[in-house]
Amino acid sequence: MSEQAKKEWLEWIKAIAIAVVLAFILRTFFFATSIVEGASMNPTLESGERVMFNKIIYYIDEPSYGDIVIIDRPVKNYVKRVIGKPNDTIEVRNHQLYIDGQKREQNFLSKEAINATRDFGPIKVPDNTYFVMGDNRAISKDSRNGLGFIKEEEIIGRTELIIYPFDEISLTQ
Repeated sequence: MSEQAKKEWLEWIKAIAIAVVLAFILRTFFFATSIVEGASMNPTLESGERVMFNKIIYYIDEPSYGDIVIIDRPVKNYVKRVIGKPNDTIEVRNHQLYIDGQKREQNFLSKEAINATRDFGPIKVPDNTYFVMGDNRAISKDSRNGLGFIKEEEIIGRTELIIYPFDEISLTQ
């Protein structure tokens, strides 16, 4: 092998090594993917869709109302929407969401999903926790009925993009 060929080969190996290291850093610290399981986020997200989520956003900011987040639990991850922040009082009355007594619009929900939302609360969200719900309110396991309040450290990212199936690539917010 000529000296020039060795040099080109080493440059090629170096480029691959850098790409692998960058991919590892991005996946470990910045972005990851998750598969949506079940129908609790229909029609916003459907079972089997793969979403890309931002892992670093909540190190520099806090979850906002309406964010679709990934929740890390020992058995599996959940995909839900942030409805209440620490110290909020959450109530659903006559199919309408109230936060601290103020009616909140939920433009991300269909009329059917709003009408399927049963009365709940009022309940106060404790410090360092969040209240989440699925968009398919009639069947969602969420803060109302099984998941409880979500600790801040259990929220591992905000969904940004549906990446699979390919014909449905779009932003999730």
